[in-house]
Amino acid sequence: MKKVYACFSTDVIHDGHLNIIERAKEYGQLTIGVLTDESMIKFDRFPTISFEERLNQIKSLNNVASVITQNTISYKDNLLKLKPDYVIHGDNWKYNEQASIRQEVIDILKDWNGQLIEIPYTNNEVVKHIEKVMKDKLSMPEFRRKRLKQLLKMRPIVKTIEVHSGITALIAEKTIVENNGELDQFDAMWISSLCDSTAKGKPDIELVDMSSRIQTIDDVMDVSTKPIILDGDTGGLIEHFVYNVRTLERIGVSAIIIEDKTGLKKNSLFGNDVIQTQDTIENFCNKIKAGKQAQLSDDFMIIARIESLILDKGMTDALNRAFAYVKAGADGIMIHSRKKKPDEIYEFCDKFREQDQSTPIVVVPTSYNIVTENELAMHGINIVIYANQLTRSAFPAMQNTAISILKNHRAKEVDDKLMPIKEIITLIDEL
Repeated sequence: MKKVYACFSTDVIHDGHLNIIERAKEYGQLTIGVLTDESMIKFDRFPTISFEERLNQIKSLNNVASVITQNTISYKDNLLKLKPDYVIHGDNWKYNEQASIRQEVIDILKDWNGQLIEIPYTNNEVVKHIEKVMKDKLSMPEFRRKRLKQLLKMRPIVKTIEVHSGITALIAEKTIVENNGELDQFDAMWISSLCDSTAKGKPDIELVDMSSRIQTIDDVMDVSTKPIILDGDTGGLIEHFVYNVRTLERIGVSAIIIEDKTGLKKNSLFGNDVIQTQDTIENFCNKIKAGKQAQLSDDFMIIARIESLILDKGMTDALNRAFAYVKAGADGIMIHSRKKKPDEIYEFCDKFREQDQSTPIVVVPTSYNIVTENELAMHGINIVIYANQLTRSAFPAMQNTAISILKNHRAKEVDDKLMPIKEIITLIDEL
């Protein structure tokens, strides 16, 4: 009997999958590969059930001869192992980021005269409803809140991009790229006080209060499913911080990062060019302890941001603070630097990891942007935050457009630099 292969990366079996299975039996004996969670989250939604549950779900279906694991987005390893006569797939991958994966399948099958069978993608009302329910489920607080901790176990480094509105959240949610046969997307979103304040035209001095910050979070949550890390500045008074922890936890935020400074906020990248006062270890530890005592679940994370290197207090001070903050209950450490090279960041991480192999380390490579994620991961870093790039790219583009319209008294000259309204609208999901 001829051999047929298909790969599924779904939590819910719907008409589209059943249609593929039904068509496959016309060609031979069907083997289905189930994509691992680690590979699935590189381009698809986060799984809502375990890999074992997804595996058993496929095994229970009729007309499926065998079920195997597919460890990568690429079909290559399983195809070379099985040498199927046919691979069957919906035709939707012709037109999306999976087109390169599709072409690889075609090229590999040529080696033994195999054939790709593509069937029209099923997009009826039932399937649309299932897709909507899946997305809504992923956006629920109890699912979203725990996802950052899940990602830390599954990803070599959690890639986090700054968002400050619904439209930037959609960009973070839907941007998927292909590179050398691999697909990838952002894992989480960072809502920074700098970008949130800038979007509102306000100075970054904690002038935008938490109620306004929560409105931004709501806007982001309405259109996305990825976990959210919130920039909590100094955390404010301990009495206010514990209240905000409870609020953020309840609405589904995954983590808050607070910095060990006091007084009127000044951006860290100014360093000692402006007056900045670092909090005492004892006081900041008390704030962490109070926040941890206030939270109700194990999912929410309080991450301590250390400003010692920014303020030229030295490596020893930074490390002493890190170990003290972890002992006080911090779920992670963010180490910050304004240097153009990552040397002091690497030194901190290497020395921290000598004594602590498990506490997550967060970095924000704004000034030392020459580093790659792989290089950061080699030094034990778990989360990288691209903290303001969307804001910084949007401002000059909009300003240049405004200048051009004023100069030319019309919009024609900028039109070829603008995204068509139709493409923008397609980012926005209808209910």
